[in-house]
Amino acid sequence: MELKNRGDLIINGIGASNGGKFQLVTLNGRGTVNSNLECSDFECNGSGTVKGDVLANTAKVSGNASFKGTIDSEQVTVEGTAKIEKNLYSKHLQVSGKASVGGKVKCEEINLHGILAVGEDCEAEIFTGKCRFTIGGLLNADQVDIEIYGECKAKEIGGQSITVKQQKGSFIGTLFKPFLKTQLETDLVEGDIIELENTIAKVVRGNQVKIGANCHIGVVEYTEEFSQDKNAVVGESKKA
Repeated sequence: MELKNRGDLIINGIGASNGGKFQLVTLNGRGTVNSNLECSDFECNGSGTVKGDVLANTAKVSGNASFKGTIDSEQVTVEGTAKIEKNLYSKHLQVSGKASVGGKVKCEEINLHGILAVGEDCEAEIFTGKCRFTIGGLLNADQVDIEIYGECKAKEIGGQSITVKQQKGSFIGTLFKPFLKTQLETDLVEGDIIELENTIAKVVRGNQVKIGANCHIGVVEYTEEFSQDKNAVVGESKKA
């Protein structure tokens, strides 16, 4: 994105501006941008609102940001709280705070150490992290490798390698264990190699399937290998 000759938009304190094309956009106070933004780098360190789409090389939220449109950025980092009403497109999404997307998410790599909520489908090549998430549609990734804390939900999960484990050794997890239901709920898990813990699913379908502790699975369909932990419940298992 060639925006070197553009100026910067910086809002300190309470202020508002029209959108447009900029090099750097920084919202440090309570800033509002009233239309679409195109910039090299976007950052929100305070409380910010963008009433349009954001097209950027990098987008970082360290404060509290609300986006009325879609974000399309090479790198998106959420360390605070971000609410995106439409869609999120990025090569790399990193969430250590809380991100909420009303529409769909499409990325190359998603790394979570916080909370992600997606209204529709979530698609990535790599989906990893220690996290809580709610996905209204399909979670589709070549590699899913997650440690869950709290309650996680997805309509369906598909991929090549799918690993879901309970987060271990977390002080916060131990402190709030009586209050948090640490499990993943989904209708379907389908992949080549599947290893699950703390998962409730109607159907699990794969080549190599390992059902670990605290799982409740309706039906397991496998083509090569199947194993079940003694502390797991599987209604039916059948080799295709």
